[in-house]
Amino acid sequence: MSKKYIVAGIGTDVGKTVISAILVEKLQADYWKPIQAGDLENSDTKKIQSLTSIPNHFFHPETYQLQTPMSPHAAAEIDSIRVDLDNFKLPETSNNLIVELAGGLMVPLNETDLVIDLVEKLNLPVILISRYYLGSINHTLLSVEALQSRNIPIKGIIFNGEAVQSTKEIILSRTELELLGEIPTITRIDNEAVQQLTTEIHI
Repeated sequence: MSKKYIVAGIGTDVGKTVISAILVEKLQADYWKPIQAGDLENSDTKKIQSLTSIPNHFFHPETYQLQTPMSPHAAAEIDSIRVDLDNFKLPETSNNLIVELAGGLMVPLNETDLVIDLVEKLNLPVILISRYYLGSINHTLLSVEALQSRNIPIKGIIFNGEAVQSTKEIILSRTELELLGEIPTITRIDNEAVQQLTTEIHI
């Protein structure tokens, strides 16, 4: 049976794309980014293609490509379109699949729907990415609470960055999430580094 997961972050710039690349390589999985906001010439899909050894046909097109690096609801308004939850459909594949979200769980897609509503619609377990920074405990616990309040299954958590043991311990003890891996601070991000870091993920 194939493994299919949503990669969600506790906020923006927590390392979702790099860790998605590691997961894609580890599982030899398909990849799908439902929404790309800004940086279309060097999208997250293109970045992961360059960082992994996965064939190009394993990468599925975004449902929305928005021009501006902003919250999807605002970027879509600039493009004179509306992000519609009904337009999202999981790619049909028998392969493993990694779905990378845009931003954090409570980011708005439109005037009524949030990213977490998309998570609920896609109905896949979530791998939560937490990065060590001042405030990350609060953001991690709130993200877990938001998912659990909707009965969205959480596969586990991956920590990113220079480890802070006290932070990791309190998050794991309060949430009882499975620790899927710890990715150290990466000074060089390339195909070789991604290959090596697959050993840090246990899934």
